[in-house]
Amino acid sequence: ETGKTVDKDQKGRGYEVSKGKYVEIEPEELEAVEIESTLTIAAHEYKGVAEVSTDFAELPPITCYAGEINQAVLNVVVNAAHAIAERKLKASDTEHESGHIWVRTQLDADHVVISIRDNGGGIPDAIRDRIFDPFFTTKPVGKGTGQGLAIAHAALHERHAGSIRFETEVGRGTTFFMRLPIAPD
Repeated sequence: ETGKTVDKDQKGRGYEVSKGKYVEIEPEELEAVEIESTLTIAAHEYKGVAEVSTDFAELPPITCYAGEINQAVLNVVVNAAHAIAERKLKASDTEHESGHIWVRTQLDADHVVISIRDNGGGIPDAIRDRIFDPFFTTKPVGKGTGQGLAIAHAALHERHAGSIRFETEVGRGTTFFMRLPIAPD
C-alpha cells in the first residue's frame, strides 16, 4: 500500500486518502488500553533511560480521533524520554536519580485528563512560550523536527475542542496535561 495522507474538509472532518479514494475518518472511543499500546510503541525511546508508571482511572468513553490522541501521547512521551536522557548526560557523578515517566488518566468534571510527567531537566523560561510552535526544537540538527508538540497542540485544540498545557520546574521535570471533553461540541 502506498503512503497515506489526511486532509480536512471545511467542517474539519478527517479524510484518509488511500489508493486514490477518500474515506471519511470516523471518531472512535479512546480507551486506556490504546494509551498502553502507545507506550509500548514508545518503549524503544525510553528503554534504558526511564521507567514508566501508569495510573489509568475508570473513565467514561470519549469520542475522539483516537489515532491523533495516541500520536499526541507518543510525542509527549518521546520528548519526556529525551529530556531525561539529556538531564542524565549533564548530571554529575553524585546525581543518580533514575529517570521516570508517569502517565495518568483522570476525570475532571466534564473532561478526561491525560497527564504525562517526567523528571527530566524541565523547560527553561526563555523557550516556554515557543514549545508548541511548528519547527521549534531544542534538539541538535538532525535529531528533532520540532513537530511533535505542534502536532499535539493542533490535535487537542483544533480537532477535539480540548487543550494541552504544561507545568515545569527547571532541574526537576515537566508535566503535560491534555484535556478532552467527554461530549464533543
